[in-house]
Amino acid sequence: MSKVRATNKRSWVRRGLAAASSVALGASMVGLAAPAHAAGCSVDYQVNSWGSGFTANVTITNLGSALSNWTLEWDFPGNQQITNLWNGSYSQSGQHVSVSNAPYNGSVPANGSVEFGFNGSYSGNNDVPTSFSLNGVTCDGSSDPGGGDPGGGDPGGGDPGGGDPGGGDPGGGDPGGGDPGGGDPGNPGDKVDNPFAGAKGYVNPVWSAKAAAEPGGAAVANESTALWLDRIGAIEGNDSPTTGNMGLRDHLDEAVNQANGEPLVIQVVIYNLPGRDCAALASNGELGPDELDRYKNEYIDPIADIMWDYAQYDNLRIVNIIEIDSLPNLVTNTTDNAGGTELCDQMKQNGNYVNGVGYALNKLGEIPNAYNYIDAAHHGWIGWDSNFGPSAQIFYEAANASGATVDDVHGFIANTANYSALEEPYINISGTVNGQMIRQSDWVDWNQYLDELTFAQDLRQELISIGFNSDIGMLIDTSRNGWGGPDRPTGPSSSNDLNTFVNQSRIDRRIHPGNWCNQAGAGLGERPTANPEPGIDAYVWAKPPGESDGSSEEIPNNEGKGFDRMCDPSYGGNDRNGNNPSGALPNAPISGHWFSAQFQELLANAYPPL
Repeated sequence: MSKVRATNKRSWVRRGLAAASSVALGASMVGLAAPAHAAGCSVDYQVNSWGSGFTANVTITNLGSALSNWTLEWDFPGNQQITNLWNGSYSQSGQHVSVSNAPYNGSVPANGSVEFGFNGSYSGNNDVPTSFSLNGVTCDGSSDPGGGDPGGGDPGGGDPGGGDPGGGDPGGGDPGGGDPGGGDPGNPGDKVDNPFAGAKGYVNPVWSAKAAAEPGGAAVANESTALWLDRIGAIEGNDSPTTGNMGLRDHLDEAVNQANGEPLVIQVVIYNLPGRDCAALASNGELGPDELDRYKNEYIDPIADIMWDYAQYDNLRIVNIIEIDSLPNLVTNTTDNAGGTELCDQMKQNGNYVNGVGYALNKLGEIPNAYNYIDAAHHGWIGWDSNFGPSAQIFYEAANASGATVDDVHGFIANTANYSALEEPYINISGTVNGQMIRQSDWVDWNQYLDELTFAQDLRQELISIGFNSDIGMLIDTSRNGWGGPDRPTGPSSSNDLNTFVNQSRIDRRIHPGNWCNQAGAGLGERPTANPEPGIDAYVWAKPPGESDGSSEEIPNNEGKGFDRMCDPSYGGNDRNGNNPSGALPNAPISGHWFSAQFQELLANAYPPL
């Protein structure tokens, strides 16, 4: 799968920048292409080498009749060894390699294509293969007028759901640096498939200094975290909690310096919708529910103008995380739901969430080196059947609003600033305990999901099935969902009582999965990683660890942030969290401000451990 899409060149020309550029490949990386033609097919074998390792991406184009399964074979000309492969299965004996389809990509129509990739090792020369065979037939580039599928039929019928449920590159991309041009080095308007693959992550010096000043904080101070633009003033720098006195332009300058000519990703959270977060007072914003024009003219337009000035840096990849905690509110938190609010009713009626997100996607999607990922809540919010599909439809509506199209969406992010566990290895959502379904337990409460990885992968397929491009990728925020420390279970419970079994077996130690504010017992999660699982572009730290979710008591401020009882450790809950205690830590500052006690707890409970 490829996310290499041309962007709007009008805006490129508008900036007076060259419409094309070239990138010199250094001695440590060689880009090779071997077009090999076969009877009924052609094979494009693209390889990037770095010393003793390489990444190859292979595209098979079927020039004959439709296939229901496929096997591609070749002989390496040297001592190359495949170390891991995605979107297929492989075997290798000496120089001979055989790659067969995955369960979801066996069906290839006439003139259709399928892709897989792999990482490998070698010594000496890394010459490309000179001949390929598809389903046992050596190819010469001609079409097959009637040969059909020489490999036999697949009774499973390929992928009926539309798209590739595996997605992405689980193999880790190019650990040596990938393509420093960020896609086609001759066309700066093309985007790479996964901006995180083969790229360094931007280290925000403001957050890094706070982390390093904490006891033990040096262990994570150089991790990449997102930059939050949570009000208009943060664009220019106004001592905002995450930007400090550095404005967006200052951070982009610093990102260029940190890149030093190599690919680097900087994540920017776009977070200032009118009537922002209509269901949580702690993160309410500065713009009133009807101030869409201000959002466009004073917030999105200046951000886009600044980012355009950095479009000539092909190695700089700007990942925009679009408006967290917004669109799903229109599904779950209107007053026709338990605990809904009139402000969410208003935002649904006036359309300013949908149109604001669409405007941001449209304006930022034009920028050649910018990648838009829409916030997609988390499994404990929209994992129920009644929320899952409707949320996907709202995402699709926003992606086609205010001039945007699905081509402006590179992917989605789950669990932003939340605590849901990445995986629950000791509980099977389809399992039973003493004759009762796991889904009947108080903790699961009939949700279809237990963890963020399964949720994100399934949501990706749902989004593709309703019209999003089949090459979208997912991000998962793992900054605070590690749940390590002495309370982390090491295996499933032996209890025959349903609720006891689930509570003793689960990794997520919250009182209720609806609890979201400064959760006691949380720990740092998986470190930022590219291509960790099929369909997942990266694990990221979108929420900078140590920054508060909201104050535990009312604190007057000029940032427009209110007091939400879900941040009060004495609060007994509401309909949205099943009237359970909030589980919040005491003595917390307003959202976005440094919370030393929480940071220390996150370090102590990190998983994987530091």
